[in-house]
Amino acid sequence: MAGSVNKVILIGNLGRDPEVRNAQSGDKIVTLNIATSESWKDRQSGERKEKTEWHRVVIFNPNLADIAERYCKKGSKVFVEGALQTRKWTDKDGHEKYTTEVVIGRFKGELGLLDSRGGGGGSSGGGGGDDFDEGSYGQPSQPSSSGASKGGAASWDRPPAGGDLDDEIPF
Repeated sequence: MAGSVNKVILIGNLGRDPEVRNAQSGDKIVTLNIATSESWKDRQSGERKEKTEWHRVVIFNPNLADIAERYCKKGSKVFVEGALQTRKWTDKDGHEKYTTEVVIGRFKGELGLLDSRGGGGGSSGGGGGDDFDEGSYGQPSQPSSSGASKGGAASWDRPPAGGDLDDEIPF
């Protein structure tokens, strides 16, 4: 195999408020505990069963850490894309332990807030910049009428010049 892929995508609910710490460099590190669940009907008894898995997610991206700290809360529905990472540590009794986490690094991964605005979060979030505006984040900005007449900005609801998009499709 020439290459490999380490990618995790989760959609679930936060089990508690985000835990925020600061690294020695001063950067924020945010930890989320996300619950995903599946349900099925038991063949023998016919009753409904449910299984919940808990996932620990660590965010090292400073912009996403800021969004998680400000807008995520217990019960929020989130979308997370990151990579699995296992780290070794020693507990207070001197025993070696291993923890596997989903990691959103400084330049890789995503965090999306899936709740409605009134339900505890914005609409979505990617890498994001420092100038977070909850009112328009995750949506394309509509050009104003004055901007369109001055700079020739394209309108989001107008097809590209040349007319119908289906004219040149070969199938």
